[in-house]
Amino acid sequence: MIDVVELFQHWHAGRRIGELSSSLGMDPKTVRKYLKPATEAGLVPGGPPLSVEQWAARAESWFPELVDRSRRQTTWPEIAPHHKRIEDWIGVVTIATMHQRLRDDHELGASESSVRRYIWANFEEEVARAAVTVLRDTPPAGDEAQVDYGLLGRWFDPATERWRRVWGFIMVLAFSRLMFLRPVLTMDEQSWVESHVAAFEFFGGAVARIVPDNLKTGVIKPDLYDPLINKSFGEFAEHYGCLVDPARLRKPRDKARVERPVPYCRDSFFAGRESEFTDLAYMQSDALRWCGRVANQRQHRGIDRVAPQVLFEAEEKALLLPLPRSPFELAKWSRPKVPPDIHVKVSKTLYSVPWIHISKVVDARQSARTVEIYVEGTLVATHVRAERGKVTNYDHYPPEKIAFMMRTPAWCRRRAAELGPAVAEVVAAIMEVGALYRLRQAQGVVGLVDKYDAFRLDAACRKALVAGDPSYKTVKGILVAGIELYEEHEAQAPPAAPAHLHGPERLFDIEEAAQ
Repeated sequence: MIDVVELFQHWHAGRRIGELSSSLGMDPKTVRKYLKPATEAGLVPGGPPLSVEQWAARAESWFPELVDRSRRQTTWPEIAPHHKRIEDWIGVVTIATMHQRLRDDHELGASESSVRRYIWANFEEEVARAAVTVLRDTPPAGDEAQVDYGLLGRWFDPATERWRRVWGFIMVLAFSRLMFLRPVLTMDEQSWVESHVAAFEFFGGAVARIVPDNLKTGVIKPDLYDPLINKSFGEFAEHYGCLVDPARLRKPRDKARVERPVPYCRDSFFAGRESEFTDLAYMQSDALRWCGRVANQRQHRGIDRVAPQVLFEAEEKALLLPLPRSPFELAKWSRPKVPPDIHVKVSKTLYSVPWIHISKVVDARQSARTVEIYVEGTLVATHVRAERGKVTNYDHYPPEKIAFMMRTPAWCRRRAAELGPAVAEVVAAIMEVGALYRLRQAQGVVGLVDKYDAFRLDAACRKALVAGDPSYKTVKGILVAGIELYEEHEAQAPPAAPAHLHGPERLFDIEEAAQ
């Protein structure tokens, strides 16, 4: 609009079309197009002077599309029916996403550029409001570290003879911009926590607050007010005395100090050097060298072109939290469900859980030496870690379910000795050969005391030994017949002395016995 008013003023002052075209940077045909309404209205160069406002009013009446941009946009009538839908999307999704949805879902034929011009012309205030960012103050020294992963590139691993994607774990101290880089091949829970431990060792201390991304390895459930932190990561934070404060979901500017260095790490450390790294350990050690000699020695524009290492040494290093005396022990957490056999699987091993927790989902903590089982935060079982197989605490079973399993050969011998010498001798004879295969017989003999008392059982065993058949069936048969005591009395030999020497009460008994 301003150029057209200026064109009219210069033309009315007597300048030729060629001069106007050169000075205003317009094509001569365009100049003639704009001057045509003026000549048709009877205006000629050198006539009575007109003010800027008068020329602007005439230009608006001759060329209304210069004031109302919608008049010169041929695609806007096609976009206009979606005005309310676009209004609801502003600040929620990007313009590119708006165009993609309108194109795919509503068959819009206009280009993305047309949609973008329409939005800026009709929602200028809304778009500007959504684009506003609040400039955060620089956190105090030692207060904050921002963490993120960034793709460094592809690397041929000589050990596996295949190409691998290399990710860079990056931690940046928000105050001094001191940076730590650790190349990794996986972004699992173990790599995540180990990288944090290595970063704090590199800095020589811990910060009060960590601002990570919302990766599952660190944050299980993102939430603005109460995020659910991964248990291993939570143990790490508790060990070092720092707070985990995740960035808001899909808000990369919450950790802008670590977002910006990702391309720098890729270009300066990794790009063009892939063939130099023989293994991951060498790559990680070289990353430490690069951090100390290159990245943290460069002049950083964010801190008035001061080297991060200089600012760190001068103002931040002394304010870091001291490292704990004991090293952090990384534990792996899982959430198995307790089946009817009361054994949960942790890695490749089965561990028993008290039977009362059948069908519950428990938290299993696996450290280097132990495995701990928690139910709603309460420790219910602890086992020594095993690489594979089954680890069982028989106290976790109901007594009536495990009683038979608890009767081992040693238990049978010990219990038999308590019941009597004959019982002990029978049990020893049964288990003399193939104790494990004949354990049930020994258990059966000892179990007869539940129905018959110890005195009768010991007598029956003594009878079985005399008969030369110390087995479960023989002992039980004697007890069922009730002859363990009777047969013992009848087996005594008659006295060798004459009957009259024993008195008249024994006379006839001896004679009957003799017959």
